[in-house]
Amino acid sequence: MADLPPLREVIARHGLSASKALGQNFLFDEQLLDRIAAIPGDLAGKPVLEVGPGPGGLTRALLRAGARVTAIEMDRRCLPALAELGETFPGQLRVVGGDALKLDHAELMAGEPFAVLSNLPYNVGTALFVRWLGGEEWPPQWTSLTLMFQQEVAQRIVAQPGGSAYGRLAVLAQWRSAAKLAMKVHRSAFTPPPKVMSAIVHVEPGEMPTGVSARVLERLTEAAFGQRRKMLRQSLKGVPGAVAALEAIGIDPQRRAETMTVEEFVAIARILTQGC
Repeated sequence: MADLPPLREVIARHGLSASKALGQNFLFDEQLLDRIAAIPGDLAGKPVLEVGPGPGGLTRALLRAGARVTAIEMDRRCLPALAELGETFPGQLRVVGGDALKLDHAELMAGEPFAVLSNLPYNVGTALFVRWLGGEEWPPQWTSLTLMFQQEVAQRIVAQPGGSAYGRLAVLAQWRSAAKLAMKVHRSAFTPPPKVMSAIVHVEPGEMPTGVSARVLERLTEAAFGQRRKMLRQSLKGVPGAVAALEAIGIDPQRRAETMTVEEFVAIARILTQGC
């Protein structure tokens, strides 16, 4: 580990620069990266999936923590730097070139439970997050998600009912998982500095509510928050049985989606699931 050159030196030697098109922003602070890698707990010997490692800043921290890292990187410019890192930590790093949105993560991890840690590229972060939260099989193969987002997105994930930040992401993250804001990261920590602040969200899977289809809940929340300024009786008109389900459990159809608790959305989804 003492032989690792500074990240800035690695980037300069390989002629790397953050790509705006790929949503890249590099982190150089090794102490900060070690703190991020420590959020999910002891990673020694454990499999970790990292998306968008870039030149390998967080990857270094994960390898120092003893993790067995599978890193998905679509920027081929970064592959030589990651290969060098793999030589320093033999047997701990596997780099997969490609688009994380198009790859089967469960297959990549060979059916083994894994943690996800990533400074997600801003342009794919939300899409990947929703994908990891979805699916009918639960608990998922991932044991935890530790992800860097724009602070605004992070706040939407952990938001509570009643505020403007509360929406579909909060419901999807909280209905069968525990989500918390683990750390805020100042924009000055990145190169180049993004225009917004960032934050790290940590999610651990919880118990799956009985009798509820994830697909039904996703469809329900998409309709409810897709027209969040409208009353539920209007926004849910396109979801068969939803308005009747509101009345069946005593929810005023004149309420708006942002006033609904996660438990209330789950209760409606349960009725709709039974009717499928």
